[in-house]
Amino acid sequence: MHAKDVMTKRVISVQPDTGVREVAKRLIEHAISGVPVVDQAGRLVGIISEGDLMRRPESETEHHRAWWLRMLLSPEQKAAEYVKTHGRCAADVMTKRVVTVAEGTTLEQVADLLQKHRIKRAPVMRGDKMVGIVTRADLLHGLIARQAGHAPSASDNQIKAAIERAWDQAGVDARFLNMVVTGGVVHVWGVVGTEQEKDAVRVAAHGAPGVKKAQLNVDAMPMSRYLVD
Repeated sequence: MHAKDVMTKRVISVQPDTGVREVAKRLIEHAISGVPVVDQAGRLVGIISEGDLMRRPESETEHHRAWWLRMLLSPEQKAAEYVKTHGRCAADVMTKRVVTVAEGTTLEQVADLLQKHRIKRAPVMRGDKMVGIVTRADLLHGLIARQAGHAPSASDNQIKAAIERAWDQAGVDARFLNMVVTGGVVHVWGVVGTEQEKDAVRVAAHGAPGVKKAQLNVDAMPMSRYLVD
């Protein structure tokens, strides 16, 4: 099983000139702890996490080093620290060196990277284009769904395609749904906009030919909370 099997395809992102207050607002509104930064061409240029916004003068949480520790910092380090804590836009506070994975990166490799770099998410890349993001939660769902090491088979992929077609026929907005099918067992998690869509997701998952069991963890919530202007 690979990153492409569990990644979230609908990625909330900001641009380099997005204000810090707007970045914080989007993190809160979308209940996420980090957001990629992309330029106007859609290229990934950085990432911002909650930690990048923790030490800010406007929230009176700015970190003041002891004078002797500041003496050990180079002029470049002092300047960079000042920009990160006092910058007004995403480009000032973002982490520029982003840990990414490819679509074909295995879940074990993703887990190793997240643990090694002590991060909660990694953008999924196809060449230089970001096609999704995989979080710790996505990873856990995928590892559970894998069922003792069985990767999705050709028949599993057919079941998944049939369910996706049924969702489309039912008018389900599936942008915030993730699905893994292994050994005929369907795992679906994510968010839809209405209770009716949630019911349609359930009916399609249980009714597709070849499904042995369907396990759903889907919430119904107004999609306006998840869409970025």
